[in-house]
Amino acid sequence: MTKTEEIQAELEAYIDPVKREYLPKFFKTGRGEYGEGDRFLGVVVPNVRLVARRHKDEPAEVAAALLQSPWHECRLCALLMLVERFRKSDETGQKAIFDFYLTQTARINNWDLVDLSAPYIVGEYLKDKPRDVLHRLAADPLLWNQRIAVVATMPLIKNGDFIDILTLVPHFFHTPHDLMRKACGWMLREVGKKDKAVLVRFLEEHCQVMPRTMLRYAIEKFADDERRRFMARG
Repeated sequence: MTKTEEIQAELEAYIDPVKREYLPKFFKTGRGEYGEGDRFLGVVVPNVRLVARRHKDEPAEVAAALLQSPWHECRLCALLMLVERFRKSDETGQKAIFDFYLTQTARINNWDLVDLSAPYIVGEYLKDKPRDVLHRLAADPLLWNQRIAVVATMPLIKNGDFIDILTLVPHFFHTPHDLMRKACGWMLREVGKKDKAVLVRFLEEHCQVMPRTMLRYAIEKFADDERRRFMARG
């Protein structure tokens, strides 16, 4: 049995038949939906994390093989292994993981896979580096590259660095993808947690052209009267 097969077998030990039925619907795997064709074992994230931590020291080749799996949880396990390796790696190791991650974005092909990895690899790596790659990803036609670009700004936002997210969001005012409207609104909400005045200024300028979903997510933590005022203008 290869190491990849061993890890898949460990994941299969946690299969929940109810989740196996539910998850394909939740992650929109039907024809024409964003997760079309994805397959689920039926393993919840905490249990995938358990397996990933047990194998966090496996070489990158194992994660690469898992990312080729048709099973969603195998790909998630690979990404969580990379996150664990990134945290304990030196600068050279982190760059290798970052570079590898960006070659695999076609396999990071659902919103949870992005959200559980991009901030902790791409965002963390770029905290003290140029951010051109975020803008290149945002301009890419692949939905998952776009979401990586936006969600990866979370560590920057937590550091009080709002330049990239406030520059990226307007590019998605007319996106057809609800996943991107939600991601942008989520990151704007994070901006508001750090500095509400910055968010309010941004909304005052842009709320009339923002998608309503994006606006609702951005103002979720506002008081009722503030939310009503911005939604009335939006």
